Amino acid sequence: MRHIGVLMGYAESDQEGQTFVAAFREELQKLGWIEDRTIKIDTRWASPRDPELRQRAAKELVALRPDLILSHGTPVTATLLQQTRTIPIIFVNVADSVGSGFVASFNRPGGNVTGLTNIEPTMAGKWLEMIREIAPGVTRVAFLFNPSAAPYAEYYLAPFKSGAASLGLQEIDAPVHNTSELESVIAAQGGVPNGGLVVMPDTFTSSNLARRLHRWLHATACPPSPFRFFTEAGGLLSYGSDTADNFRRAATYADHILKGKKPAELPVQVPVKFELVINLKTAKTLGITIPSSLLATADEVIE
Repeated sequence: MRHIGVLMGYAESDQEGQTFVAAFREELQKLGWIEDRTIKIDTRWASPRDPELRQRAAKELVALRPDLILSHGTPVTATLLQQTRTIPIIFVNVADSVGSGFVASFNRPGGNVTGLTNIEPTMAGKWLEMIREIAPGVTRVAFLFNPSAAPYAEYYLAPFKSGAASLGLQEIDAPVHNTSELESVIAAQGGVPNGGLVVMPDTFTSSNLARRLHRWLHATACPPSPFRFFTEAGGLLSYGSDTADNFRRAATYADHILKGKKPAELPVQVPVKFELVINLKTAKTLGITIPSSLLATADEVIE
């Protein structure tokens, strides 16, 4: 029986995290791996708000000496690499694997780690274009992120600033370190007219976004998100890669490694499936008219 470790940067109660792990397991089964017969999977969960738990979970998994470890996100991958440079690691949803020092290059990772990035940095500019299309009166846009959960922040900030300049928008960096600072930023945005908000994809913003959705909607009329669940929970729109699809593709890499390939032989992959989801019910509540050109390109419209 082969052995896979999984370390997720979510609390175990997080439904999104459970969905992603399920997608990975289902794809493994399609590839012929049967749990408790040909393969064993040990999963650990670590909330982005608990770095000590993340360290303990990483140590536990490495001590089990699995054949490979599936890693979710940049902080989790960095923690695992502090514990092992020999056990193969497949990361999912890492923004800047080269800049973070995980791999030497996309084509030649060069070590014990490879995987899938979750989004292109140019997406920050795309979110700004959507804001301008939905709310032409917006003149200033804040970019919210958690530096601890997103050490790759500059990867997105540069194209965000460039995109804001090209659209004539005032850009504002809005780093937050905890939920109280998050609340302050949301409140500040609500107190300034013609303001917009863009959320950098990281585990902190992902885990806190849905729970504070009503405040986000009052803070700004058009906060686009990279996460589909945001729109399903009542957000206005989301545009980003299909995360569940990335976990399914990670199962293919797990299959390759279990059959003898080395991570250094498997290039880092970029997203291939993106989706635009628009919530028309929320748009009506906010008094926003979604342009027909945007509706025509949507993968799903929630009515």
